Amino acid sequence: MSENPNTEILSLTDVGKSYGNVHALRGVSLAVRQGEITCVLGDNGAGKSTLIKIIAGLHQHSEGTMVVNGEDVHFTSPRDSLGRGIATVYQDLALVPLMSIWRNFFLGQEVRKGFGPFRRLDVARMMEVTGQELAKMGISVPDLDRSVGALSGGQRQCIAIARAIYFGAKVLILDEPTAALGVKQSGVVLKYVAKARDAGLGVIFITHNPHHAYLVGNHFVILNRGRVSLDSARADITLDRLTNEMAGGAELEALSHELSSVSSSTGPTAAAAGSRTTEG
Repeated sequence: MSENPNTEILSLTDVGKSYGNVHALRGVSLAVRQGEITCVLGDNGAGKSTLIKIIAGLHQHSEGTMVVNGEDVHFTSPRDSLGRGIATVYQDLALVPLMSIWRNFFLGQEVRKGFGPFRRLDVARMMEVTGQELAKMGISVPDLDRSVGALSGGQRQCIAIARAIYFGAKVLILDEPTAALGVKQSGVVLKYVAKARDAGLGVIFITHNPHHAYLVGNHFVILNRGRVSLDSARADITLDRLTNEMAGGAELEALSHELSSVSSSTGPTAAAAGSRTTEG
């Protein structure tokens, strides 16, 4: 990883994705830099999920270019994306609730000791590493044998984020990490997101909540019907404007004028009708 804290790790230029005649994304450009959080906002159906799937290697883009560390790439599988240092933490977290914390941390990448047929899990080493990595994120769990299902939503998010960092992620995609959490737990997760940024990762924070985005974001991109409707650095935008743009901006203002117009045009008619009813 470069020592320059603002090195561009991942960039998309005019990326599009079509499913037959349906255009899920069109002309989307996005840059992710080391040590920064890029917030991608949008309502349901805006194209956020499609964007995640392209970067994570689940889907291939139909148009445009994607560049990782200066090299043009076209992922054919999630393994390709992960091999380039891009880790995705989905809403379901890919954790097994009934398994212990340390087993979940090393799930699929277990450390073993011994040789040949006598190789066995190095439980002590995995528990040690898990405790150390969680401590770096600011979380202390006395019993690492505890099942993940017994943890809070914020703690589970922390495990997923810490695991991605430990296994070499350079870009971390977080898919709506605060969507199903209350105010307190959302605050906990946002602290972990900031810690990932401070650890030098480029973070893509997918959310529909402008308040959460503004608390941690360095750059903001709003998707609307598969297109970028706003692309702004933190210094160039206020929370009020971000919230307004997220809510629809000009479309919302036009709707407000239309409703006001309808109200004013129907008001006297309704009043007159009421008067005639009274007279009758």
